[in-house]
Amino acid sequence: MSLEQRIEHFAKHTPDKAAVICGGETLSYSCLWERIRKRAQQLTEAGLCAGQPHFFLATQDADFIVTYCAVHLCDAVCVPLESSMPQERQQQIRDELNDKYSPPKGGRSVSDILYTTGTTGMAKGVMLSSEAWTANAENLIDRLGFSSELLFIVCGPLNHLGSLSKIYPTLMTGGTLYLLESLKDMSAFFSVFTLPFSRFATFLVPSSIRMLLQFARKELTAVAPKVEFIETGAAPISGHDMELLCQTLPHSRLYNTYASTETGIVCSYEFSKYGPQPGLLGTPMKHSRVRITEDGRVVCSGETVMSGYAGSPEATAQVLQNGEVYTSDIGSIDENGMLRLQGRMDDVINVGGYKVNPSDVEDAASAYGLIQDCICIPVPHIVLGTAPKLLYVPRQGQTIEPKNIADFLRGRIESYKIPLFYEAVDAIRRTYNGKLDRKAYLAHQQRKG
Repeated sequence: MSLEQRIEHFAKHTPDKAAVICGGETLSYSCLWERIRKRAQQLTEAGLCAGQPHFFLATQDADFIVTYCAVHLCDAVCVPLESSMPQERQQQIRDELNDKYSPPKGGRSVSDILYTTGTTGMAKGVMLSSEAWTANAENLIDRLGFSSELLFIVCGPLNHLGSLSKIYPTLMTGGTLYLLESLKDMSAFFSVFTLPFSRFATFLVPSSIRMLLQFARKELTAVAPKVEFIETGAAPISGHDMELLCQTLPHSRLYNTYASTETGIVCSYEFSKYGPQPGLLGTPMKHSRVRITEDGRVVCSGETVMSGYAGSPEATAQVLQNGEVYTSDIGSIDENGMLRLQGRMDDVINVGGYKVNPSDVEDAASAYGLIQDCICIPVPHIVLGTAPKLLYVPRQGQTIEPKNIADFLRGRIESYKIPLFYEAVDAIRRTYNGKLDRKAYLAHQQRKG
């Protein structure tokens, strides 16, 4: 059954159960379903037709859930846009879709168009079908263990796959969603654990996990018995942070998941059970398949993959071929069938013929106790062509000598990976959903050049 059919089911069988909580508002399943039906009727009366894109802002509240499901009831296409997106960009997306969009021929109908963050180029509208969403939900339910007793905390943007994908398994199993604006207010996050639920879970990008471990580890330890599981993804998580999270939440299930808007939810590795290993992302889930090309490129297929890029058949053909999504990730599959990532094709730094994955450097450097955050970028070198440079944020009140960082890295990574240049900075640039914004640093280097 679809998400909306499952909500209707629980509205009949557990009508008073809390479905969505946001701030002081709680919607039961019966109330949620009634509001969805009314909103669908309003949208139909306003002229929304089947197959037509409907644009709306991804606000972190119950009204977003209502609108999202109501558009599906109308057999229309959801186009949730980042809540802080400038009006000019919103209009540009509307004009582009209205001018170029047409449903893919001979395939599954489109239910959503999600715009990527655009860190590797111009943002594209990824078309997803209701069948893909259902497959994603079943992957998560099967691997992570969603259930009707669970309260799942969503604190990331609902126009991105990472958080939006958690609506499905939570509500499709009769659980409860708690919507937070973000993790910036950590007291609001921890106050959720005072609610009368016994099982809590959440999805956190690695930068949010690091923030909790650095500034609220005592509070996280206090709620540890209530944390059923935490899933992370969207960016690499360091081995140091994985180990620290395992120590802080010794009885929780902790997962590192491989997913993207184009591929859907593909693999997940339970590092709390099998041990922290950076880059290890586990075996494919029930509706997904992974293979590696001869040049090391990760290729994904299965029920969760996208239907293509909206209004861009040329861009679609470059990535989606014969039902397979060719990613920009470089990886391998070990003897146990587990996927291990080794970086992105565009991120690898060529140092005198050696290939350096910047995340290896960042993972090692983040274990240095005086570093709060860091990023490894390529810079020009008169002999090597390019060389790695480490930008780092010292912990408050600390001054770090570059030589001490280099000494710390020796023995932890290969000598050719040790940065030749270092610079202390006030903050590391990240995208809206927590990824290191490598594109911004590369553009800056190009302007300097």
